[in-house]
Amino acid sequence: MSPTPSVLFVCVHNAGRSQMAAGWLRELAGDAVEVRSAGSLPGDQVNPAAVEAMAEVGIDISDQRPKVLTTDAVEASDVVITMGCGDACPVFPGKRYLDWALEDPAGKGVDAVRPIRDEIETRVRALVTELTGR
Repeated sequence: MSPTPSVLFVCVHNAGRSQMAAGWLRELAGDAVEVRSAGSLPGDQVNPAAVEAMAEVGIDISDQRPKVLTTDAVEASDVVITMGCGDACPVFPGKRYLDWALEDPAGKGVDAVRPIRDEIETRVRALVTELTGR
């Protein structure tokens, strides 16, 4: 792993789960981890319910935009965490892959997104500890 580990979060639309995970990782790890997110079929905007749910815990993801998953992004990452993108995620030798089975927040209100946000927080906290020792 590189001196500063890099993590790529991937979901289908890069509008909910991966954006919340990236927000949590930026918040909890600071510059100790390089954070990326992308989608196999990126949406037009970040899910407003995800933005609202993250704002409730003091994390602003309103300035984020869905990005298309590229081979370069995967190659540049040490850890690739998929969240329902299935076979669209390219696999490269030497990369560490984790698949987080998380409910898709698409089309759900903020009340339904909060438990997804909280599950992501729990997983990201464990990842930060593993990657940084914090």
